[in-house]
Amino acid sequence: MLSRKRIGILTSGGDCPGLNAVIRGAVKSATNLGYDCIGFLKGYEGLVDPVSYMPLNTKNTSGILTLGGTILGSTNKGRFAAVAGINDRIEIDVELLAAAKTTCEQLELAGLICVGGDGSLAIAQQFHEFGIPVVGVPKTIDNDLSATAFTFGFDSAVDCATDALDRLQTTAASHERVMVLEVMGRHAGWIALHAGIAGGAGVILIPEIRWNFDNICHKILERETQGKRFTLVVVAEGANLPSGGHVGEERRKENQQMRLGGIGNVVAQELQGRLHREVRCVVLGHLQRGGKPTTFDRVLATQFGAHAVRLVHHRRFGEMICYQPPNFNSVPIIDAIDRLSTVDPRSAAVQAARALGVSFGDRSGVDSPFSSPFSEMEEQEAIVGVAAFAHTLDPVAV
Repeated sequence: MLSRKRIGILTSGGDCPGLNAVIRGAVKSATNLGYDCIGFLKGYEGLVDPVSYMPLNTKNTSGILTLGGTILGSTNKGRFAAVAGINDRIEIDVELLAAAKTTCEQLELAGLICVGGDGSLAIAQQFHEFGIPVVGVPKTIDNDLSATAFTFGFDSAVDCATDALDRLQTTAASHERVMVLEVMGRHAGWIALHAGIAGGAGVILIPEIRWNFDNICHKILERETQGKRFTLVVVAEGANLPSGGHVGEERRKENQQMRLGGIGNVVAQELQGRLHREVRCVVLGHLQRGGKPTTFDRVLATQFGAHAVRLVHHRRFGEMICYQPPNFNSVPIIDAIDRLSTVDPRSAAVQAARALGVSFGDRSGVDSPFSSPFSEMEEQEAIVGVAAFAHTLDPVAV
């Protein structure tokens, strides 16, 4: 009698709400298709000596849908490192790849589901090139993976940041203060943009739009002339300083990215010196990664898990499941990690924010926010680009 087929699952990189929902969705779907499941502990590290994994079934994954973090553990450090910067890929040691492949073969895996962000999926791509049967699931609160409209974890992070702005608004209004909120996002401004709009921020500073302190001060003073004696400023951790460069801590170890953070305090101190009034800063940090996933993230993550199993079942290895509303499609992992998904300064969300009077620190706001964002040539290029992108999507039967 043949043994049941087996699927491996691992969660890699920074944790975020929704990881357990993916695990549960994958396990339930795999079980219904006749697969056993095992989960490797601490991300890719669990694949190599000492190999560490646990059986996953509908019983021990029951009740984890709403649980934050990951029952399998995760790491963004260790022996596997595939990203050193925005576009710098690091080749993984061949011996590590061979050891991981041996583990998969010895455990007779029909496929390995790798749940992670840009760096983790870069590792999955190298696994695929080495002949390991992998499929990818996009995970990051930063929402910076191309080919998918949303990554799970993003909505939960925005919800956390919006809740912080709601709380800061009342104390800022009570004391007539300027409050600066620093949020995560690395080199993409999605969290800052969405939370800023949802939380009623007066100023939003993101990496994609150049800004200066004069324009921020202008906006704060403009609000005061309108009787608004407080202002909420949201700044993404990866926003460039007007003088250029980022604020953060350079990593001492090779092959590691710069740890961003601290720009909120820089902005607060500069504004306080210029405006001669009290300015406070709050850094949300890892609060954005913790806690229960939102309803949207639970639904998205569950579907990602289920359709990742479908990719394995159809032997669609080297592909990543992606959400292109209203459908779930798949694309080659290499296409998903080829570039970061960043905020388009001409996007509808940015235009809407400007129409509401939000300042991005780049101008005084006297011109119309609804000025045509595209020249005729740019519009044609955009149409061609969308058509080319759509051609790359390979729908998964649902």
